[in-house]
Amino acid sequence: MLLKKQGSISVSEVRISAEPRTDFGKGGARRTRRAGKVPAVVYGHGEKPLHISLPSLELAAAIRKGGANQLIAIEVTDGTRELVIPKDIQRDPLRDDIVHADLIIVRRGETVTTDIPINFVGEVEKGGLVVHELTALTVEAEATHIPESIEVDLEGLAIGSQRFVREITVPEGIVIVTDADQAVAAVSEPRAEAAAEPEGEEAAAEGEAPAAE
Repeated sequence: MLLKKQGSISVSEVRISAEPRTDFGKGGARRTRRAGKVPAVVYGHGEKPLHISLPSLELAAAIRKGGANQLIAIEVTDGTRELVIPKDIQRDPLRDDIVHADLIIVRRGETVTTDIPINFVGEVEKGGLVVHELTALTVEAEATHIPESIEVDLEGLAIGSQRFVREITVPEGIVIVTDADQAVAAVSEPRAEAAAEPEGEEAAAEGEAPAAE
């Protein structure tokens, strides 16, 4: 089965206002978070690292909307403007709040290498169990046209079969870097159920000790 050709839907740009950050260290980071903001660093393209704070709710909403490749237009109150994508988002392990962000500068028309989540669709052969070998693909893409996800259709995939990277069709302008021979998903047979235990009188009879002679 050939996978259907995908459209060129990409993550839309989000604008977020930021403030310069001069209060560093653990104490400074805590104070920034208490103020409802996330400490962040913007870097790349040979620019001096820019330390900023971003509104927590706006940043979290942007990441929920576009995922790890969300394109963000940062507008700092000192007049600095940069187009960035998340490089590393650190979260509180208990509350899942964003506690720090590393953002990398990108330019329009620039090609970047990034990971894009896989969206599995379709039903495999009845009774088959799907094993996801990969959850994302590494690709090269234009920085402002990174898809939110790459769709992989498993419709009708037979038990014992696999879907490989080489079978995936991606939007124009996207180049898959992941090894073409890597399996993306496999369909295995359901695990054999344990033999049923004897029931009723038969079970009781089997459990009886031999009668004394």
